[in-house]
Amino acid sequence: MKIDEISSTPDYRRASATATVASIPDADHSAAISQIESTIKSFERHSPTHPLPDSYCSEIRSPLAQLSQLHPLPNSTRILVWKLSYRLWNACVDLSNASAQKISEEHAKLRQVAAEMLFITADVEGIPSPAFKAALFFYKTGLIWCDLRNYNLANNCFEKATDLVSNIEINSVSDDDERKLLLDLNIARSRAAWEVSDRNLAIALLNRSKNVLFGVSRNYNALANQYLAFGKTMLSTSEVSSVSEALKLMNHALELCEKGLRVVKRTEETLNLKELRLKTLRFIAAAHLQSDEFENVLKCVKVLREVGSGGDSHPSLSVLAMKAWLGLGRYAEAEKELRGMVMSKGIPECVWVSAVESYFLAAGAAGVETVKGVFLGLLENCHVSAGAAIRVVNRVIGNGLNNGEGMVVRAKVVAELASDDRMVSLFDREGAAKERTTMHALLWNCATEHFRSKDYLLSAEMFEKSMLYVPHGIENRNLRAKGYRVLCLCYLGHLQLDRAEEYINEAEKLEPNIASSFLKFKIFLQKNDHSNAIAQMQAMPSCLDFTTDFISLSAHEAVACRSFPVAVASLCQLLNFYSSGKSMPVNEVVVFRTLVTILSQDPADDTNVLKHMKRVHDRQSEVGPDLFFGKSEVGIREKNWFAANAWNFGVRTGKEKNYDLSAEFFRLASEFYGVVIDGETDGNDVMVCKSIVLAVSAVIAGEKHRKSTLVETEVREAIELLGRAGKILTSSSSGIRKTDDQVADIESNFFFIYTWSAFDLYSRLSDMNAQQLVLVKNFASSKSCNPKHLLQIGLEASQGPRSNPEVAMFALNTSLSTLVASPCPDYQTVALVIRKLISMGSIHKGDPDDESMIEMYKKAYRIMVGLREGEYPIEEAKWLATTAWNRAALPVKLGQIELAKKWMNIGLELAMKFPGMRTYRSCMEEYLAGLEKLNGEGRNVAVS
Repeated sequence: MKIDEISSTPDYRRASATATVASIPDADHSAAISQIESTIKSFERHSPTHPLPDSYCSEIRSPLAQLSQLHPLPNSTRILVWKLSYRLWNACVDLSNASAQKISEEHAKLRQVAAEMLFITADVEGIPSPAFKAALFFYKTGLIWCDLRNYNLANNCFEKATDLVSNIEINSVSDDDERKLLLDLNIARSRAAWEVSDRNLAIALLNRSKNVLFGVSRNYNALANQYLAFGKTMLSTSEVSSVSEALKLMNHALELCEKGLRVVKRTEETLNLKELRLKTLRFIAAAHLQSDEFENVLKCVKVLREVGSGGDSHPSLSVLAMKAWLGLGRYAEAEKELRGMVMSKGIPECVWVSAVESYFLAAGAAGVETVKGVFLGLLENCHVSAGAAIRVVNRVIGNGLNNGEGMVVRAKVVAELASDDRMVSLFDREGAAKERTTMHALLWNCATEHFRSKDYLLSAEMFEKSMLYVPHGIENRNLRAKGYRVLCLCYLGHLQLDRAEEYINEAEKLEPNIASSFLKFKIFLQKNDHSNAIAQMQAMPSCLDFTTDFISLSAHEAVACRSFPVAVASLCQLLNFYSSGKSMPVNEVVVFRTLVTILSQDPADDTNVLKHMKRVHDRQSEVGPDLFFGKSEVGIREKNWFAANAWNFGVRTGKEKNYDLSAEFFRLASEFYGVVIDGETDGNDVMVCKSIVLAVSAVIAGEKHRKSTLVETEVREAIELLGRAGKILTSSSSGIRKTDDQVADIESNFFFIYTWSAFDLYSRLSDMNAQQLVLVKNFASSKSCNPKHLLQIGLEASQGPRSNPEVAMFALNTSLSTLVASPCPDYQTVALVIRKLISMGSIHKGDPDDESMIEMYKKAYRIMVGLREGEYPIEEAKWLATTAWNRAALPVKLGQIELAKKWMNIGLELAMKFPGMRTYRSCMEEYLAGLEKLNGEGRNVAVS
């Protein structure tokens, strides 16, 4: 507002608008006054739409400084300066009123210049109370500087204003406006000092202000308000010392209110002071509460409720009382205060929400039922916003889950609140979409926490309540479907499978996707419905958002449920995607390995194991072993896993006399062992050889087991396969050079199996007799040769329709030589070999005069020489003696006496080596003597 021109006479008022330099008596002042007036005129024409330049202020300050140096000024000059000051001030007011923008610093500077113009001419005559008028200019300018937060310049203005009125006797001031200025000036200085953190000065200035109240109730009100404002500021810092200082300031404010009420004259002022006193008391109660002085809080509340006729009904009283009772641990009284708030419709929402939060924070889970009752009562009696409901629900849920019963109680109360029809309708209102989403998120997150703690039923209840806050529109179909899916998971976790299936069916109606399909698959798994589970898994690729990860996950789930048929079907389905070139979650070899591992659990699946192992071999041939198995150690390890398992399956199926499968597995093992990784065979030639040998032996064993005969093509195929093993055996003896005797014996057994199998296969072809002999000779010349193995080959070659006497004789003779040459010969075996050689000689040669037969008996005799009694089997010795003697029968009949005597002498000599044959020997001697007598021969035939 404008300040009236200071002259009290009409002449001064009229002259103020037309003051000119011509009226200035002193020519020394004319230039300065003229320059100031010119600048003011220019400022009066300034447009409010343009910013103020700093030139106005500098153009006035320069001549003003000149005037201040020309003291003392004539009174007429002083009056002109006052009038120019008022013109400048009023121009500033007009400019401020015409602009909606905040006052700028340049504007404030011009106001301060106007005040300084009065300051240098404050002793003007003819103007009433010039000091107060100049002080008013500085006071108002200081307020502007405070608004601009330049407290140093503001304080400078207030101090100059104080200097102007400091010499005036206070008791002599009678004008109400001047009295009010004295108080306002002190309060303004106090606020400026407070803003620059000079609190001691600020409080001192307030205390000094008590001297300029002049018994006016309005002044008491203003000063009490300022004490209260400072107290509230200190209370907000929450420091113990600050709370104590705040209480002192508020007590000053309360004291001023009481004094003001004693001098008040108007009803309106009385009401203002009473309201301020009540407000001060409430803040004093809050200060006591902050200091945990709960008894004092209750005293303040009691005073507030009893004051006057009706008492103070401010909504904060119930909150203060409730918090004080809570602080004293008296929850019943606190609950009573809280429930009392429900009946008051005038309590602001923020107040009762704060009260509910405070009560629950103190009472914890034990207070959830009270909170529920209070909140539902507020829903009934008060206007409750969706935001307030969210705050209450969030407070009951808490920031995190506690262990124990409290967690369940909280969740159940939240579920009851969320499902109340009034609560649901609160969020159905127009414009509550954001709050509805927030409530849904709160309930959803709470349900999620309970799901993680495996409380599936409570989690399901919370998820169901969260769906009350999902609209049924098309745009929320996906969100509703998601809710049904998590409900399915909850009931699936609690093994309520039918309920879970109901929910997932609803979800699939709203949003048919891979997640719903997979959950249906899990339900079928839990029900052990393998056929439907497999059908559901096979239908997954038809989903638009399908990824192969779900097939892999299905296999894992099936394995976890021990549903091996489903796991096998899932892995087979997964394998179908590898040939398409899609990016897959795991390497193909891992899937095959898992599949074989699962199938190996049941011996009835050996055929499927073989089928999938063959697929492994085919796939590695297609893509290359380095890509399929991997490189370096990883690839070698994967390859050897399949090779070793094929070997183990071959061994097991062979023991179970399933020779066809055994042969296939061993053949597959040889292929795996022969795979090259990183250009290296990993030294598996020996295993390749062993696998081939066992594969062929299984083929032969299978033929005998089935009592069938291999066709020629099968025979030649087996011979070709054995040819690979033969090359390895002949090219490298590394497989049989072992330091450990047991290992060497095992390796020699494999060499024998190879020889025996090859011999058996060669015997089936008419043109292979020579190869059989070469094969046996090679075996006989090897370090793996064992006389018992040769005996077995000899026996096999000597009998049956496919016998080979030449091979048999060679094998048996070699076996005999080896047995006899050993350090501790096994004479039982020696006797068996001799008997077989003699029997074969009798069959294939047969002539009694055959020297080879005679030599065989002589060899037997030489072996017996020097043996202890019983070392050579007696029965075999009897057999030798009797067969040798009996061989003389034919020559006797034919009159070949000399030849007969040869055999008789051999038989007699053999009989003489064994005491048990004395009876036979005497008979032989008598018969031989008679024969010699018959021929007239007296000489004895000696056995050389």
